[in-house]
Amino acid sequence: MKVLSNITPVDFGATAENEILLPNGLIGFRDFKRAELLYMPDHLPFLWMRLHGSETIHFVVIEPGGIIADYEPEIFDEDAEALEISDPTEAMVLNIVTVHRQSPVDASVNLVGPVIVNRRTRIGRQLVISNYSRYSAHHALIDHAPAQSCARTA
Repeated sequence: MKVLSNITPVDFGATAENEILLPNGLIGFRDFKRAELLYMPDHLPFLWMRLHGSETIHFVVIEPGGIIADYEPEIFDEDAEALEISDPTEAMVLNIVTVHRQSPVDASVNLVGPVIVNRRTRIGRQLVISNYSRYSAHHALIDHAPAQSCARTA
């Protein structure tokens, strides 16, 4: 199994560099075989993944490095081979974000089924990571736990 840690960010350049080929589509969107990653500086750390098929669909995605503490997805050797990933630095990890229209602060991110892209070939695949039991498909982006107050003693 390959651990995908030390995730480096996407380098946005020309439009062709932002294109990703998805031979199997995404789960639930099998007919969408091509995507573009779009970035707007005022939307960071969020990116847009525009899927192209019979219509155009947009997903909000993030690169988890530096955002999701202790997230180290592991992929099966078969998936690494299919994507021609031999080193973790060759993998771009994108997690799909669910934003609730009525309550955007309750946004969650799917840590179980990321889109893994080979940075060199720009071919990607959405897959279930091998260490999925450590993570949630509905991981809260904002921790709503009340702040702990510290009692001071005199």
